[in-house]
Amino acid sequence: MTDAPQPLSPDDVRELERELAELRAERAKVAATLPDDDMVGDQADTAEELDRATDVARIDQRVEEIQARLRTASVAGPPPSDAVALGSTVTVRFADGSEATVTVGELAEAPDLNLVTTDSPLGRALLGRGAGDTVTYRTPDGTTTATVVSLGTP
Repeated sequence: MTDAPQPLSPDDVRELERELAELRAERAKVAATLPDDDMVGDQADTAEELDRATDVARIDQRVEEIQARLRTASVAGPPPSDAVALGSTVTVRFADGSEATVTVGELAEAPDLNLVTTDSPLGRALLGRGAGDTVTYRTPDGTTTATVVSLGTP
């Protein structure tokens, strides 16, 4: 893949927005437990406050990552229709002759037989390929091939 902004599928956008909402709610809950700077407590209180402050910083970092990803995806536009990219829907024929139509996505929150992530062996092999191209990729059982039958966008 290039350094150019990559599009997100509608499912990926929904998943990121869901995670962002959950993080914001978690941050508000944790931040509400932090005392004002002028309050004084014992060392145990201080240690717990540092842990919660660290949690808030971790949440803030992930929120920024998600916001940045959503911003860059919004300027990237839709996936190309002539080559497999993030968000493409691809029909592939496997070495055993079976076919499957999958979506190339970035996030896999829950098992989804119709999703191939870009960091999976098949997903990496498919990126940039077009209809008729044969790709080789590794599986737990060894190296195999798949042919791109057709592609499009969801």
